[in-house]
Amino acid sequence: MNLNLIGKRALVCGSTAGIGWASAIELALLGAEVCLIARNEEKLKQRLTELPAESGQNHHYLVADFSKTDEVRAALKTSKGDYHILVNNTGGPAGGQIIDESAEKFQKTFEQHLVVNQLLTQHIVPFMKAERFGRIVNVISVSVKQPIIGLGVSNTIRWAVASWAKTLSKELSHSGITVNNILPGFTMTSRLEQVIKQRADREGKSTGEIEKEILASIPSGKFADAEEVGAAVAYLCSPVAASVNGINLPVDGGLSASL
Repeated sequence: MNLNLIGKRALVCGSTAGIGWASAIELALLGAEVCLIARNEEKLKQRLTELPAESGQNHHYLVADFSKTDEVRAALKTSKGDYHILVNNTGGPAGGQIIDESAEKFQKTFEQHLVVNQLLTQHIVPFMKAERFGRIVNVISVSVKQPIIGLGVSNTIRWAVASWAKTLSKELSHSGITVNNILPGFTMTSRLEQVIKQRADREGKSTGEIEKEILASIPSGKFADAEEVGAAVAYLCSPVAASVNGINLPVDGGLSASL
C-alpha cells in the first residue's frame, strides 16, 4: 500500500495539540515535510523540535490566530503556498443552547472555520494544480451526521464546512486534488474536556457522571485517541487514497446512527 509522502509538503492547522498535532506527526512519519500553523509561537517552536524527521525533512511553522482573518492573510503573505497537503483543523466554539446564542457568535465561528478554510485553500490550490497532486482534509465533527445536543453553533457551522468541501471536491477532482472530511466523535483532547465540564456545569452534575453518559452512547465503549484520528487523516493524504474524494469519514467508535 503506497503511503509514501516523501517529497510532499503539508500545511497542518491547529497543530500544537490534539488532533492537529497527531495529524502532523503521522504525516511526518510518512515522510512529508510539515508546516505547523497555530497562534502560539512558543508552542510552535517546541513542537517543531518534536516532529519526526527520519526522511531529512525541514519542518517549519507559521503563526496565525484563526479567529482573526487579518492574521491569517498576513501569515499567508509570508508563504509561497507550495503545499501538496492541507489539513484544515480549528477548535470549535463553546457549547450552549442554540436559542440562546448570539448572531455575533455564529458570524465569528463561520469566519474562524469556513472563511479561513477558503483563504488557505485559495492560497494553496494553484500549486496543487501545477503538481497534479493535492489532498485537502477538513477535520470537522460527527455532528455532520447527527447534531450534538448543546453544541448548536458548532453543529451549524460544521454542516456549512461539509457542504463547502463537497462542492470543492467536485470542482477540483479533475486536477488530481481530493477533498475529504474527517468526522471525529468524542476524542480525548482538551476540547472534549472543556465540553464535558461545560455540560456538567449546565446540568449540575459531576464531570465523571457526564463522561459515563457519553461513553454509554458510544458502541465501542471508549473515547477515541487523537492518534487514531490523525492516522485517518494521514491515510486520506496518501497516494493510495487518490480515488477517495468528497466523503465524510467518521472516526467515532460507531457513535453515528446514520449509514
